[in-house]
Amino acid sequence: MELIFDEINVWSEIKLDIIRKYATAYSKIISSKRNPSFTHIYIDAFAGSGIHLSKRTREFVLGSPLNALLVDPPFKEIYLIDLNGDKTQQLQEFTRHDPRVKIYSGDCNVILLKEIFSKVKYEDYKRGLCLLDPYGLDLNWEVIKQAGSLKTIDMFLNFPVMAINRNALWRNTELAPSGIGRMTSFWGDESWRNIAYKTVPTLFGDWEEKTRNEDIVNGFCERLKSVAGFNYVADPLPMRNSKGAIVYYLFFASQQKIADDIVKDIFNKYK
Repeated sequence: MELIFDEINVWSEIKLDIIRKYATAYSKIISSKRNPSFTHIYIDAFAGSGIHLSKRTREFVLGSPLNALLVDPPFKEIYLIDLNGDKTQQLQEFTRHDPRVKIYSGDCNVILLKEIFSKVKYEDYKRGLCLLDPYGLDLNWEVIKQAGSLKTIDMFLNFPVMAINRNALWRNTELAPSGIGRMTSFWGDESWRNIAYKTVPTLFGDWEEKTRNEDIVNGFCERLKSVAGFNYVADPLPMRNSKGAIVYYLFFASQQKIADDIVKDIFNKYK
């Protein structure tokens, strides 16, 4: 089989390390529950092909789905989604001997809501670790909100600030009409406008100016708590390229303080 892989930068390697470390700690905690009915699952909504090529070392790097297969104690069920059929076919080859794995080829915004989140019900003693790592603004708010409302999911989320600035948050909102709709779908409503832009008086009248990235990120943090219903949202980790520019922020949201404490400790090691 000819391998399909994405070339990844160092910040993606760091993200994979963070998720692997948390997944191991998370699995140990859930597996230690005295109630044998407790089970935990792994969900990867933008799973990719399972393997990457490091731009830094030119070596192959296991992707998050294959890392999840190696977590010990093991996840009881593993759900992997990708829109690219060639990538999901490769995942099928990599995982065909593991009965825990179920792979979906299609839009995660539909599949998560219709097929997977119903498998993580609180009353069924199910818990889940969900990775939402969109390639851009390809994630709908309803997915995030549903993950919070279940009260069973710990969530890593790529907040794609560089893609947001490129596609939606230009200096003047009139310049990015197509990106505005995508931003509204990602955010959930148009309240992002009040956070992303401020009115500045000038000699020539009022001017609408973009706020700082940090203001937008802080607004999204608050939204995860107040609207999606997560009890804890760790300060997101800025992931920077070689020039120091922030490519995205890695968010973590949970219902449990112990989860929040673990991720804060991991994040601090990478700051």
